[in-house]
Amino acid sequence: MAANKDLEQQYGRAMEEHGFLPDPENRRYGSMGLCWRHTSQQGGGFFWTYGQQDLYTIKIHDFFFHEDQLLEFHWPESLSVTWYESISGEEFSPCRRLVPGCVKSFIGGREPYRALIHRQIPIVSIGVEITPAYYRDYLRRQFPQEYQSLLESFQTLDQTEHFPEMVQLLKQVRDYRGEGLPARLFYDGKVAEAVALVVERHLKRGSRRSVSAEDAVRLADVAAFITAHCADELPLERLSRIGCMSISKLKDAFHVRYGCTITQYIQGQRTEQAGRLLRETDLPVSQVAAIVGYQNPSRFAEIFRRNTGRSPAEYRRACWSSFTEVNDMERKDSL
Repeated sequence: MAANKDLEQQYGRAMEEHGFLPDPENRRYGSMGLCWRHTSQQGGGFFWTYGQQDLYTIKIHDFFFHEDQLLEFHWPESLSVTWYESISGEEFSPCRRLVPGCVKSFIGGREPYRALIHRQIPIVSIGVEITPAYYRDYLRRQFPQEYQSLLESFQTLDQTEHFPEMVQLLKQVRDYRGEGLPARLFYDGKVAEAVALVVERHLKRGSRRSVSAEDAVRLADVAAFITAHCADELPLERLSRIGCMSISKLKDAFHVRYGCTITQYIQGQRTEQAGRLLRETDLPVSQVAAIVGYQNPSRFAEIFRRNTGRSPAEYRRACWSSFTEVNDMERKDSL
């Protein structure tokens, strides 16, 4: 397909530098886009992308690295929104955790993007990226009064762990397998719907508040303490002392800074640690639950599914089957 040739020309060099090569016969995410397979010894998995001329690109990540990887690249001018079903790492400028279950926006064309991706934890995500031709030319002509709010909407979304409407939409995009004109119309519509959801969320919530630089440093201390001790009891009284602020101020400022409650942040850190244990060990799920701080395996399974979209058992099977599939492919390639 001509569209796939355009995608290969657009991404080919960058993908090859990171160990990905085109796998045009692969239909795991549908036949409309182009699938890339990770072929280096650094990891394994797949990357799928579908684009419409120079208007937008839909991307699905489903790969992992054997060792921690520091990624740095210049993102072209664009606006994007992505749901991370699974991820573990930190991004920089500002430094913060990348956690499973989050919906994240990004504005390209600025400073280089840098992130540390942790080893053996799959990066599973689905995202929509729109180009200046889409939002600066087409949308500004169609909606000149609302154009500025569009940019503000992506800026204020930033990173949140509670955007169920967007998660549902991106899951529909991930699971779609149409072809031809119906598929093009479907993807066109879903991209427009994703942009609409971002703008609607911004208009409903108003401009995002911020915290002072001093409070941001104190909140970073609280977040780091939670990450280091997420399996322990973490009473608010102790966290408020670490943050040098009252409990009520801590709860409010933490939500403003990180886009989630303290409880949700703790659950995200526990989920991340549990995901690593499920992938790298064969410990029973009940033991994994206890290690990360849950005495009730059912409660652990409920929270894990909420954060990753899969039960602990389903997550383990998916990780192990992906690892086995990649190893089988590497063995075939070496024959």
